[in-house]
Formats: sequence, structure tokens, C-alpha cells
Amino acid sequence: MVDLATQYEHIKAEINSAIDDVLKSTAFINGPYVRQFKENLEKHLGVRHVITCANGTDALQLAMMALDLQPGDEVITATFTYVATAEVIALLRLTPVLVDVVEDSFVIDPDKVEKAITKRTKAIVPVHLFGQCADMERILDIANRHGLYVIEDTAQAINADYRFSDGRVMKAGTIGHIGCTSFFPSKNLGCYGDGGALFTNDDALAEKLSMIANHGQRVQYYHDIIGVNSRLDTIQAAILNIKLARLNDYTLARQRAAEYYDRAFADHPLVKTPRRVSNSTHVFHQYTLTLDPKVDRDGLKKYLANHQIPAMIYYPVPLHQQKAYQSERYKTGDFPVAERLSKSVISLPMHTELTEEQQDYIISHVFNYLNQYKV
Repeated sequence: MVDLATQYEHIKAEINSAIDDVLKSTAFINGPYVRQFKENLEKHLGVRHVITCANGTDALQLAMMALDLQPGDEVITATFTYVATAEVIALLRLTPVLVDVVEDSFVIDPDKVEKAITKRTKAIVPVHLFGQCADMERILDIANRHGLYVIEDTAQAINADYRFSDGRVMKAGTIGHIGCTSFFPSKNLGCYGDGGALFTNDDALAEKLSMIANHGQRVQYYHDIIGVNSRLDTIQAAILNIKLARLNDYTLARQRAAEYYDRAFADHPLVKTPRRVSNSTHVFHQYTLTLDPKVDRDGLKKYLANHQIPAMIYYPVPLHQQKAYQSERYKTGDFPVAERLSKSVISLPMHTELTEEQQDYIISHVFNYLNQYKV
């Protein structure tokens, strides 16, 4: 799905040199590369503050802790997403309130968000799924009218641009009160282990987030608030700094690959290509097709695997149907879009090193499998 080996070969000398520099310095925690990466990412995103942490799940937890959300408070998010988003809400003894998504773009549905608000709602967590932004202008309007916080989950959409109706452009993750991201190796900006970060333009929130991530201390051994231990190590920061300089090129490579897939599948009656929303660029963390219900998706996945083509299903079970998140408030049928998508989506290989020759091989085998169906 992601060719990290070839990507590494192209930047091997720089990566090895940076790692060697960290090893020689022995500044493994909070070394100079951490500060350098933080400053470079702030500049790249156009955001006042980047707070690095251990992983994307920690980033979500830190955000909710910093906003002083209390047990029983409701937090709205999408049911069609990775579990980490709801996991943190539940872990903090908050109440996850799940809503449906938009069928052809996969992002959270603002109409469903507004209908889900109650007097106990405190925050909305829009997930910028697969690489493009949710409708942040509408979500911010809803949040402002109801006095709610907005925490962006931008683990899959770093470097995407969101355009407001007045022409303003902001990067994914810098629009709400706090943005959260992951630097898991397969992400568009990924390290060689675990890593994460938070973004905010609020000075007070930035200070509080930094303190919570560092055991609740501003000054060493003086703990003013309850915190955790969540930090990005220096080796990962050094790697990320090198890859950040190439992030725009990496994004263009993914977009070119997506366009190539688009052209190939455009007129096929059994597959639907991912729609691009008008107010966001798409950075294609995943390239996800929606299959006609008559197509045996598991059969296609197995057929591709037999021809050495990886394919993934994100996500086979919506959150409201997961055993850990089942609730009396939900039943099968309440989220028809997510339930349909969970049975019909399949993601093809998507990464910065994908060649047209590789894509032709993938596309031809998808077509070969689909040829068994009469249309």
C-alpha cells in the first residue's frame, strides 16, 4: 500500500546523516531537531503553535484534556473513521456521539452534526478522512452558534488546503480550536516510528497543551496541572524535518497518481471514484473506490492479493457497530451511508513512489476481475 523502502532510498543519505548526528549528540529527548521541526512545521502550515507529542491518539487526548472536557460531556464525531477518534473520547469518560458521513466524499455530514447537538454537547471532532477537509466553514458556523469547540482530526490530510467562501485559505488542522495529526510511518508525512502533533493559533491553549504533554509542568519538577508523558523523540523529529521539506512534492505525486486512477476508472459502471469537494484540495492519504453492490468486494481483494497487489478496506465495521462502542442510542440502519460504505469501499495502493507502470498493472487486474459481471 505504501512503498517506504523506495522513498527511503531517495533520501537515504540525508536520513542516515541526521540519525547519525542525533546518535553522536545523545540528545535523544527534546534535542535541537525537535525544536527545528516544530518551527519548520509552524512555518509550513502558517500556524502560530505546533506542539509535538508521541502519536496521533495522544494528540486527540491532549486536545480534549486542554479544553477541560468533563466526564459525561458529549463529543460529536463521525461513525465512519478509525477507532482512535472515538477511543479517546471514551477513554476520558466523555460520551461519543456518532453521526453519518457524506456518501461520495466520506467526510462528516454537517447536517447530521447539527441535529446531534444537545445541551451536553461540548465539542465536534471532524475527521478529514482519506485526505480532504470536511466542510469546515459550516462546522465552524454550527460550533460558533452553539458555543462548541472544534478539534480537527487531520491525521490523513496534512498539507490539504481549505478555501473559505471569502477566499481565505488555511491548512487542514489549523482551522478549528485545535488540530491533531499523526506521523505514523504510512501517513503523508510519516516518521520511522510513532509520532504526533497538535496545532493551534491560541497562545494560552498552546501553553496548556505543552504543559499537559510534559507531566503538567511549565518549570521542571513544578506540576501545576494534571498531565501525561507524551513526546516526539529527536530521531523521529530529524527524519520528519527532512521529509517535511519534500511534503509539497510528495503531495503532488499522490495527486498525479490519483488523477491517473481517475481517468482509468471514470467510465466504468461498477466503480465510483472518490469525489473532490469544491472547498478543499485532496492529498490522497488513501485512494478509495466505491464498488457496485453486485461486486464481491472480498473476492476482489483476494484476487488482487493473489497477483501481489495489496488493497485495504477502510473501514469494514462502522464505529456504532463495533462491540466496544455499541450503545442503546444506536441501532443498525441509523447510519445508512456509513453502513453502505463499510460494505462497498476498497482502497488501492497510493504513495509517493507509485509509477504509471505499477498503476497500469493494478488497474488492469481490477478490470479483469470486474469483467465477470454483466453490466
